[in-house]
Amino acid sequence: MSDTRISVVVHATDPLSRAGVISHLRHEPTVELLERAGDAPQAPEPGRAAAPSPPGRVAVMLVDRLDDPAGAELRRLTRATEQRVVLIASELREPELLSVVEYGVRAILWRHQATPQKLLRAVHSAARGEGELPPDLINRLMTQLGRLRLSALDGPPSSAGALPTLGMAPREVDVVRLIAEGLDTKQISEKLAYSERTVKNVLHALMTRLQLQNRAHAVAYALREGYI
Repeated sequence: MSDTRISVVVHATDPLSRAGVISHLRHEPTVELLERAGDAPQAPEPGRAAAPSPPGRVAVMLVDRLDDPAGAELRRLTRATEQRVVLIASELREPELLSVVEYGVRAILWRHQATPQKLLRAVHSAARGEGELPPDLINRLMTQLGRLRLSALDGPPSSAGALPTLGMAPREVDVVRLIAEGLDTKQISEKLAYSERTVKNVLHALMTRLQLQNRAHAVAYALREGYI
C-alpha cells in the first residue's frame, strides 16, 4: 500500500454506528481520520510519523437504506470537490442502486459484510479512483442496465437522450442552474452551445419525469435536493 495517508471523514446518522466505523480505521497507518470535511487531519499518535495528505479525500457514509434524507446527503458528498465516497448500506433496492452509481459512488459495502479489512480495501480503492462492488450487486446492476437498454430500444427515440429514472442528469443540472441565474431559453442555449429546441426538450423531459409544474418548481427541486 502507499506510504501516503488517506484523509477519511465518516458520516452516519447513528452515533454508535459512526463510532464503530471510526474504531475500525483509527489505528490504520494509512488512514488519517477527520472529524468533519473541513477539518485538518488529526495529530499523529505518539511514535507515528505524519505523512503528506493525498490530493482529495474519502467520505465513508453508513446508512440502513437510501431514504430521501440519506439520498440528499449522498448527492452532497459526491459533489464535493476531490472527494470520493464509500457507501456502507444494509440494503439497496434496484432504483436506489442505479442512482448510487449515477451519483458517482466509488465503492459499496454491505453492512453485514463490512469487516475492517474490506472497509480498508474499499477506502484505498476509492482513493485511487477505482470502484469496488459486492459480486451480487454487480450482477443486479448489470441486469438492471440490460433491462433499461431493452426498454430504451423498444421505446420511441428521444432527442433529450438517455436520462436517469430518479434525480437529475448532469445536463439537466446545467440547464436548471442557468434558469436559477435568470437566463432565458435563448441565453441558456448560447451558454451551453445547445439549440433552443434541445434546451426545451431537456426541460420537458425533466419536468415530465419528476412531475414538476414549471421552471420555478424545477429550480426549487434542484435546490432542495442539493443539485444547485
